[in-house]
Amino acid sequence: MIFKNTSVIVTGASRGIGEATARHFATLGAHVVLAARDARRIEGIVADLEAQGLSACAWPTDVADAGQVKSLVEATLEETGRLDLLVNNAGLIDPIARLGDSDPEDWGRIVDVNLKGVYHGLRYAIPAMAAQGGGTIVNISSGAATSALEGWSHYCATKAAVLSLTRVVDKEYRSQGVRVIGLSPGTVATGMQEQIRASGINPVSRLDWSAHIPADWVAQAIAWLTRDAADAYLGTDFSLKTGEGRRLVGLPAA
Repeated sequence: MIFKNTSVIVTGASRGIGEATARHFATLGAHVVLAARDARRIEGIVADLEAQGLSACAWPTDVADAGQVKSLVEATLEETGRLDLLVNNAGLIDPIARLGDSDPEDWGRIVDVNLKGVYHGLRYAIPAMAAQGGGTIVNISSGAATSALEGWSHYCATKAAVLSLTRVVDKEYRSQGVRVIGLSPGTVATGMQEQIRASGINPVSRLDWSAHIPADWVAQAIAWLTRDAADAYLGTDFSLKTGEGRRLVGLPAA
């Protein structure tokens, strides 16, 4: 129960990395607020956690909407009085297409969720954390932040922008106790990988399923990033693709 009496928000908590993270922190004793557009799905997860005697609640949220994210943070503060960890996980990659074939509205929707959604989380979590003397924000990143992958112009561009946000926020708020760090997990066995596989566009789509790590490993890494031992990585993207990264978290070697 190392996170007892702490409050955690996880966006994109209806499946994949977000669901695994919400479940992991609930088992560690935190009160977890699951945020996602799929209200029925997150309410089902909360019911399952509560049946285990764990503390969680569902707050339907579209992170692309600033007002909804503001309400999410305010509701969390009203219920628990604090916000110790925000996991900016919500993200999209589909539809995957070469830029010349992309639809502007679809491309813009990725920006709204992957970039503006992270900004909205930062915007409303930072003042609350600074006021209470500190907190941690983990932005789920990707190797796409620093790589060029065919068909992923929207994903690469937004993840690169999120890495810049991580750097800027660290510079602006570390002195106020707000810890901001990115996590680049590598490829993870989630529904997003099924979408990538179906596209067949770049080498990532042709990886064997066994190459992808479990979402639970990402959740364990996020828990490790809340520790002082991770302070050396503040303002950067911590990678689970390296042997050193996995060793620090306590995961099997690559």
